Amino acid sequence: MISPVCPVPSVADSIVAAIAASGGGTISFREFMTMSLYGDNGFYTVTGRAGRRGDFITSPEVGPLFGAVLARACDAVWKTLGQPDGFMIVDAGAGPGTLARAILAASPQCLERGSYVAVETSPMQREMHPAGIISTDMMPTHIEHGIVIANELIDNMPFDVWVYDGAWRTARVTFTSTGFAEILVASETPAVLPLSAAHGSRAPIHTDAVEWLRSTLHSLSHGQLLVFDYCTPLTAQVTSMPWREWLRTYVGHERGVHYLKNAGQQDITTQVCVDQLAAVRQPDAVRSQSHFLQRWGIDDLVEEGRRIWTENAAAPTLATMKMRSRVSESEALLDESGLGGFTVLEWSN
Repeated sequence: MISPVCPVPSVADSIVAAIAASGGGTISFREFMTMSLYGDNGFYTVTGRAGRRGDFITSPEVGPLFGAVLARACDAVWKTLGQPDGFMIVDAGAGPGTLARAILAASPQCLERGSYVAVETSPMQREMHPAGIISTDMMPTHIEHGIVIANELIDNMPFDVWVYDGAWRTARVTFTSTGFAEILVASETPAVLPLSAAHGSRAPIHTDAVEWLRSTLHSLSHGQLLVFDYCTPLTAQVTSMPWREWLRTYVGHERGVHYLKNAGQQDITTQVCVDQLAAVRQPDAVRSQSHFLQRWGIDDLVEEGRRIWTENAAAPTLATMKMRSRVSESEALLDESGLGGFTVLEWSN
């Protein structure tokens, strides 16, 4: 007799079950977000990813130029450390491996006797990782010499939501006849929040990101951590913004619906508040992505691309076409109103 196959609960079903099992009839927004994005059948577990055929475009998906510049930065860190064997490039939140492919194609010297570690929690996305790397769902517990790259990772880490309603209260999620809803609960107010704000003001508290940063800096003995993301210097600045500007949802390259709707079917992302990360440790440098890429030679790579294209335009090959594309890629990566305006946070150990 064939046993019946039990259907896997939907994300919404799993969240409802967690709310029922909580004892108080609510779960934190952070738990809601964790299950929506990373739980069984969660958005990133099943379908969500970056790329032209995915749900959003990040710098690596613009083209290989971003990875080529990062390869230069990786080599610079390696050389500063004395060119050690066993150097590690750790790509945290590697997605389908687009950045890994670009960095490998640039052939950085540091990988001649080193390793590339792509950390991605989604089994579906790990299946797309290129050969020749270490593909894993866990951050290394010890990195003796290396560089950790977190490109648009922090904004997707589950966070808590706080709302000003005469006082700051944390938003918890419950389930009603009309779907998921928020309940505001009094709790100890995080120090980064202003004493008062306009009624209805909201802010993210980066609970998971702060812990990830603390753990990553502890595991990195010698090297550098680079965080690329859309950032705001102070949490207090976010509280004065309309919440839809900093708490966003995406699916299929379009803005999604309210963050409590369509659980598991859309991305949930936040503006990153630098002061909350700095409470772990002040970054050694804070730059725009445009300035960072120029520091590590994007202009030289673009000029090289122009030269090679000019020399071979009469009989172009795939390789020369890629060189020609560096011009348009650099325009997108350096655009201060877009990707070029992202923030790069640097910590050195």
